[in-house]
Amino acid sequence: MDNKISAEHNGRRIMIVAGEASGDIYGADLVREAHKLDHELHFFGIGGTRMREAGVDTLVDSSVMAVVGLVEVIKHFDVISAAFKMLKRIILEAPPDLLVLIDYPGFNLRLAKVAKKAGVKVLYYISPQIWAWRQGRVKKIARLVDHMAVILPFEAPFYQKAGVPVTFVGHPMLDLVAVSIDRAVAATSFSLDPLKKTVGLFPGSRHNEIERLLPVIIAAAVRLKERFPDIQFILPLASTLKSDDIVPQLKAAGLDVTTTRDRIHDMIRACDAVISVSGTVTLEIALVGTPMVIIYKLSPLTYQLAKRLIKVPNIGLCNIVAGETVVQELIQDQANSETIASEIEKLLTDRSYHTAIAHKLGDVRAKLGCGGASVNTARIALSLCGINTDSAVTYTESP
Repeated sequence: MDNKISAEHNGRRIMIVAGEASGDIYGADLVREAHKLDHELHFFGIGGTRMREAGVDTLVDSSVMAVVGLVEVIKHFDVISAAFKMLKRIILEAPPDLLVLIDYPGFNLRLAKVAKKAGVKVLYYISPQIWAWRQGRVKKIARLVDHMAVILPFEAPFYQKAGVPVTFVGHPMLDLVAVSIDRAVAATSFSLDPLKKTVGLFPGSRHNEIERLLPVIIAAAVRLKERFPDIQFILPLASTLKSDDIVPQLKAAGLDVTTTRDRIHDMIRACDAVISVSGTVTLEIALVGTPMVIIYKLSPLTYQLAKRLIKVPNIGLCNIVAGETVVQELIQDQANSETIASEIEKLLTDRSYHTAIAHKLGDVRAKLGCGGASVNTARIALSLCGINTDSAVTYTESP
């Protein structure tokens, strides 16, 4: 962890915080669009590989922050607390022109409180899912946040009702998910046989997800291998994970699995079906149109708390957007190797079942509206910094 306070820069200084892999992707795209509008902006804060590549001075890597659940956060308290204290000190000693928060509410709302007291404006991009649980948090957001940039159409009325300045900017995934090749070409590009069944294994991006969910995903894959001897598996490595977090467990189970960090959407297209943990990735899979089963497990204590608080019938983002259970969700004890394998087997063998789900996933894109989320949010950020984006000149680096 780097304890330095960001050095002086000619342009506006923007602190940006993304505590997990999806936020790292969205944050990177936001920063690129902002730099096109004003190349002198200096972004710094918490992010991962993608945000560093986009030019963010990452004082803390998001890979050490990516945990979910009460018990899990307690285990990582020292690291998360040190990161918070560092950013708090910067805000108080060298206030940025703007604080941009991306999801990650437990940490980010506390930081927003610090910024508010210091007179630093706050832009919240990617709303916490308070409409699903802990709806009372909207009052806190109304006090602490200057503007919400939301990516789901039903979120805007929710915040408007609470008096929070809000803009529906579109969903960033619409701009990021673009696959033009067919399944056979996609499979071949990953050295897979297009004539064989291919299943994607998506164990998540957080270390505690890997600990809890990768073993059951591997066990389900072993069962599928017994039923389909020629089956192929492919697994994406999130930017928050190292190969050693995954590969040794695959080898120990005797599974031959292709792993990749690149071209995740082409990889999804190469699959006939996917086993995925709940998260943003389910929306990516839905936008590509590949049927899946969603699984999730929490610690028993966290799960019992969540059951009492969650106000929506689904946990999978693709199902929430669809407004119905399009793909099966297996939670806690239901997320076992036999149930998972049986659902994937049905997707691989029942053509009408597979086709019906793929068709409904096609409707999800239409419900997300238009694209342009990153550039729309960048314009809001610059406006909060006092920069007139109407006269901003797009900046292009020399080749």
